[in-house]
Amino acid sequence: MIKRFNLFLRILGMGFIVVLSVEPLLAAEDPAITRTRQQALMLDDLYKTVIVLVTEHYVTDPSILSAASAGKALFAAMEEKGWHEVRLLGLTDVITNPDNKPKDAFEETAKKKLLAGNTPYEQVVKKFGKRYLRIATPVPVVMEKCIMCHANFKGNKGNIGALSYTIPLLK
Repeated sequence: MIKRFNLFLRILGMGFIVVLSVEPLLAAEDPAITRTRQQALMLDDLYKTVIVLVTEHYVTDPSILSAASAGKALFAAMEEKGWHEVRLLGLTDVITNPDNKPKDAFEETAKKKLLAGNTPYEQVVKKFGKRYLRIATPVPVVMEKCIMCHANFKGNKGNIGALSYTIPLLK
């Protein structure tokens, strides 16, 4: 049996309350979670491969559009088309872009878990009667070119960032 509990969240600046139902992940009991997790991990491989390829083949100096910026443009296009949401999160103490800071309790917990070496971190939430998989996956420094734009990560072998997904559960 899946236990449920409600969280009340005040949406800043909008003045209304949204009720979220958070479910523990019991994939054996819910094939929709398993299918959605598989899709999330496929998307994660796709996005990270694109970012690495852009960095490897097109980024030659910091003044060029960074792979992270290209990735964010891709994420925005997917969200605009109604597929899913994905955000780039900074996990270190030095985050130069405030948009990359964790924005909610899920992302704050994901940050702690991913920095501790756990991967991925996930949760099922219910918003407005629809269930979503929230999943965060780590982003480590994977090549020397990353240091070109992120000098503060030189020598860092751990998780420096994450991708945070919100994906409607597949039926």
